[in-house]
Amino acid sequence: MSGAFFDENWKRTVYCGRVNQDDEDKTIVINGWVRKRRDLGGIIFLEIWDHTGLVQVVINPETDVSLHERAKQLRSEYVVAIKGTVKRRPAGTENPSLATGNFEVIAKDLLVLSPSALPPFDPNEADAVDENIRLKYRYLDLRRKVMQGNLRLRSKAAQYTRVFFDGEGFVEVETPMLTKSTPEGARDYLVPSRVNPGKFYALPQSPQIFKQILMISGLDKYFQIVKCF
Repeated sequence: MSGAFFDENWKRTVYCGRVNQDDEDKTIVINGWVRKRRDLGGIIFLEIWDHTGLVQVVINPETDVSLHERAKQLRSEYVVAIKGTVKRRPAGTENPSLATGNFEVIAKDLLVLSPSALPPFDPNEADAVDENIRLKYRYLDLRRKVMQGNLRLRSKAAQYTRVFFDGEGFVEVETPMLTKSTPEGARDYLVPSRVNPGKFYALPQSPQIFKQILMISGLDKYFQIVKCF
């Protein structure tokens, strides 16, 4: 769709959801997914998004016929890089529900980084999609705002937990994920050893033994955010 190749000139200079008045009348480069493409009276409007949000891109055939023809071929979930100038939206066309709703990018050039086949479902309308389908195409499901919010909330919770315990003098120690099976305990999840045929590791049900070793080693204030099996 474009004779250009990705190089330093196509690297993102601004995230989609962070286009603001500081970028007005400046030429920027955004990288992201095509969320929607609308053709109104010959002018093509693209919604381009990344993890920060989305911004509207405008492509006018009177400005660049070749660019307009290439934009016609774009579909949802294409990954693109777009160069353009940031302008304020005409009065009455602002979108107050968007952080970037007062601005749009007037495209000068675009590069398709990765075309996309028709996705099995629209990530923006996935609530009604069967959970098994969403799990099969997890990478699409994780593009939803609510799913990204969950991951970021989990990350923040882990960050705040670490900051708190560090301030209290605790030491974070990651205990082993492969350990010895304990026959007297509950049934273990076993992992075969490649270098020792017939031997198995067990996934730990609890870091209790390792915690006790740390205690008698002198680390009386220890913590970790641990996975148990």
